[in-house]
Amino acid sequence: MLKEIIDKFYLDRQKDRQQNHFYITDAGKCPRSVFFKFKKAPRKEMEANILRLFDHGDHIHKLIMNSLLSSKDIHVVSSEVKIPPQELVSGRADAVISDGKELYVLDIKSMNSMVFKALAEPKGENINQLQLYLYYFKIPKGILLYVNKDNQNLKEFLIDYDQAKAEHLINEFDSLKKKIDTDIVPSRIYGYPDDWQCRYCQFKEVCSIGESGDMSWQVLKEEMEGKNQNIC
Repeated sequence: MLKEIIDKFYLDRQKDRQQNHFYITDAGKCPRSVFFKFKKAPRKEMEANILRLFDHGDHIHKLIMNSLLSSKDIHVVSSEVKIPPQELVSGRADAVISDGKELYVLDIKSMNSMVFKALAEPKGENINQLQLYLYYFKIPKGILLYVNKDNQNLKEFLIDYDQAKAEHLINEFDSLKKKIDTDIVPSRIYGYPDDWQCRYCQFKEVCSIGESGDMSWQVLKEEMEGKNQNIC
């Protein structure tokens, strides 16, 4: 009884909402999957236990922030800081902190023991997100703090602002926005279907129906409808 009620709560929360701008977490992601998200393409729903893990990650973030807020060695200038409002991207950094000499943008990531143990350097997608925070906040340094969900061990990496990288990510967003507005489905990413993003993608089935290169969204929708009719 309770399991069904709790699962329904989480499953209802992931129902599609209209997306009108990019999120910082879209930086460096497969452009095709982001396109499908904007267009609300059919996708495989996440299971309720995975969604609960996201909530668990949020709880870990709060625990970390509580310890920093109590510290005399680090000053939390602001927490859950939204980037300046603009039309292209929306996002919220975990915190802006100071050691008394410099400001840092803090981004906290949680993961299981297996991934944490193998982590010798920060993940590329996390660096992308942090670079955009540094770009929008005009702060030259950031910290990626990784938390092991299973035993609360920590790893941290200091990241310097890379203007070329940040501007490249912004240009990628601009290019993808034009394709979204003109209904052009972006090409599959290099490494399809073995790339890790492909393995965990909710849009696997839709992507497999389409062509490998850029294509018309209208054509892809017609192909999806034809496939569904054949199944019936």
